[in-house]
Amino acid sequence: MTSPPNRSLERGVEILRAFRAGSALLGNGELADRTGLAPATVSRLTQTLVRTGLLEHVPAARAYRLAAPVLGMAHAMRTGSELLNTAAPLMRAVAEKLKVNVGLAKADRAEMVYLELIRYARRASLRNVVSGQRVPMELTSLGRAWLAVAPPAVREALLAGFAGRRGDWPRIALEIEQAIGQVERLGWCAASWQPEIVALAMPLALRGDREHVLNISVSSSLAVEVVAGRLAPALLALGGSIEGALLDSRRC
Repeated sequence: MTSPPNRSLERGVEILRAFRAGSALLGNGELADRTGLAPATVSRLTQTLVRTGLLEHVPAARAYRLAAPVLGMAHAMRTGSELLNTAAPLMRAVAEKLKVNVGLAKADRAEMVYLELIRYARRASLRNVVSGQRVPMELTSLGRAWLAVAPPAVREALLAGFAGRRGDWPRIALEIEQAIGQVERLGWCAASWQPEIVALAMPLALRGDREHVLNISVSSSLAVEVVAGRLAPALLALGGSIEGALLDSRRC
């Protein structure tokens, strides 16, 4: 029998989720606005999270920030991930060989979260961007590739949410529809949601699920179709290598 959800725990997690890049310090009022929780509830939860060491109180700012143990949890997740330990060397090799950016992400609500992101910077050097970077699902090749294989009910709920908050939804909806068709036909889709950045993404089949998405992106002034034609074989090959290496590691 399934136990009822712990509402206090769920609300505490929502407080932690409210902190994002660019929002290092948040007061109780801001946390209430972001979570939709009552101010009194937020005040009680932030005090509890401070006592447990997950938040730090900054008296001068009358605000809170995430504490060091949160980073420790993230590190434990990364170092203990069989997928990341298997995929990262393969991703790095492709980034270095082709001088492209390579990422691995997973859906979180209406966004995609990078689990690993290897950027090939200028001067022929590799630069790792901190994992955890979020990108909008509806605009990116990552998000659209995931939507192509998401459970229908989940996809429809997400699309309804996007439609309700985007004035340019008809254009984006058409692009998502086209991307889903690309994934069904080709195994990947392409998008260019930032100026002169072209990205291709493919959903990975791991443990029988399609939760993770792999992408390759590059700075280019060429048409999306031209860049996609050049990079699609490398993306598909890398995805196949990751799936195969992970399967082989489990047979040992």
